[in-house]
Amino acid sequence: MKILVLNAGSSSQKSCLYDISNNTSNTIVRGLPAGAPEPLWEAQIDWVPQENAARIKVETHAGKEHVETVPSPSREKTLSYLLGLLYQGPTRVISALDEIDVVGHRVVHGGQTYRSSVVITPEVKATIDRLSVLAPNHNPANLEGIELMERLLGDEVPQVAVFDTAFHSDISEVAATYPGPYGWVGEGIRRYGFHGISHEYCTQRAAQILGRSVDKLRLIICHLGNGASLAAVEHGRSIDTTMGFTPLDGLMMGTRSGAVDPGILIYLMRQGMPAQEIDRLLNKESGLLGISGVSHDLREIGEAIAQGNEKAKLAQEMYLHRLKACFGSMLMSLGEVDTVVFTAGVGEHAAGIRAAACEGMAFLGVELDLEENAKAPVDRDIATAESEVRVLVIHTQEDWAIAQECWRYLYPASPSSEA
Repeated sequence: MKILVLNAGSSSQKSCLYDISNNTSNTIVRGLPAGAPEPLWEAQIDWVPQENAARIKVETHAGKEHVETVPSPSREKTLSYLLGLLYQGPTRVISALDEIDVVGHRVVHGGQTYRSSVVITPEVKATIDRLSVLAPNHNPANLEGIELMERLLGDEVPQVAVFDTAFHSDISEVAATYPGPYGWVGEGIRRYGFHGISHEYCTQRAAQILGRSVDKLRLIICHLGNGASLAAVEHGRSIDTTMGFTPLDGLMMGTRSGAVDPGILIYLMRQGMPAQEIDRLLNKESGLLGISGVSHDLREIGEAIAQGNEKAKLAQEMYLHRLKACFGSMLMSLGEVDTVVFTAGVGEHAAGIRAAACEGMAFLGVELDLEENAKAPVDRDIATAESEVRVLVIHTQEDWAIAQECWRYLYPASPSSEA
């Protein structure tokens, strides 16, 4: 079985093709993330809107690699071109697209409608479209990929929507309800949370690394990438998270502001700024980029700091301040924590950010092994043996988690219930 996964983000598009053999099917049905096989084919598009271009990188299991920058008149045309590299050119791994058996899509916002993954139907597409107002940088791109695959593969090939909000759908009414008019509840204005696919994967993987039952763990998971969120996880379930009604809430991010005083927005509107402009400012021109004026990338901000750039220094210090403040919020929701997880681009690769964050956790008995932390280990515990709280770095594998969901929905009678 060949499972194609499309994972569309706000600034990039990841795609993977998994070839599921008898050796890996047991891993899927038992839900063992450690058994994630290497994709047969893996690709990423990074959009460069200011140049109307896209940077494409493709790698195959056989070790072939292809990198190019192409004109990008539209996301759809660029994605269609990328998928052509599956069956033609140096990265060809199949003879034709009709070898694909099922397609899985990361869909950012499922609202209150979808609390688990679903096979995509016209009704599901309509709901994803309706919810685009809550995730304008994501849901339209997710829907675009779904409709493109329908045109390329026809209606015979099933597609599965895996929702980023689903993992957080069980958080309590107390945590989910905003302190506005109670009428907001009936309008669906509530905390939904995002990055749920990653948070759920890391929950299961943490239990496996530690050799403990997921039901016995109290975790704070730090998904730190261009988009960033924390989740408080108790007994395998999300009980609180920093993102809210939209992915704009919570932490300071690469280009997103995170939480700001809503009075600022009222002030800007009274000054005549239209909603579309405010949206652009908060989503595209804030966060690390907005403060530093240099980049949304902490690596480039670090280089600017080394050259004496004070705004870059301020941006990094603000990032850490907001991270520690939000960590405290998750800790209060849990009451206690036994494991902290760092994941995603920054969480997995920025040893300095991990070290600085853990300094703020010293009162919990966190002791970081600085040598292990500096080695940038993957899927390992980087705390000292004496530390009262375990600190894990986990390589989040959202694409594999989506592939697992595709298998489970195609074979609902499989032993997945044993996982």
